[in-house]
Amino acid sequence: MTTTSEVLMRKAVASEAERLAEIGYLAWDRDLRPFLSGEAASRQIERRRLGAAVHELLDRTIVAELDGMAVGWCARARARAYIPYLFVTPVLQNQGIGTLLLRRMESFLELAGADHVQLDTLSDNVRAVNFYQHLGYRILVLKREGPGGHDPQTSIRLEKSLSPYRGPVTDKEQE
Repeated sequence: MTTTSEVLMRKAVASEAERLAEIGYLAWDRDLRPFLSGEAASRQIERRRLGAAVHELLDRTIVAELDGMAVGWCARARARAYIPYLFVTPVLQNQGIGTLLLRRMESFLELAGADHVQLDTLSDNVRAVNFYQHLGYRILVLKREGPGGHDPQTSIRLEKSLSPYRGPVTDKEQE
């Protein structure tokens, strides 16, 4: 990271739901909307959808906080090892926050008994596909999505095998 501040990882709280939805919206607008068309590219619809998703998944959402402010979040689905959302505010992307969020969520899923985790992204979003592959995800399937076959988009389902941490104990961990 280019900053000297430390990132705090924590559970999401209800009072920040609007902030989390805004982070998701800003990242969606910059990184995903250019690949969408028709209703899927509607800013108004996406704002509502993300607002509802944050409230629905709040108890399964972790937040990256920097200097007292939420700057990213990651949510897991209920009853399955699936990550539907991972967002970092655009001005702080490519600084390791997304990696920290994803690895922390993978640890939660592994500790809950999952042996793999899945997620989806748009196939046109090469930057995201490369990010996930760099972190050990492999492509499972391409799938067409869209309301009733109108303005379909192709997404990619990716999967990563999870396993317990194995590695050296550092001096810091011994304290």
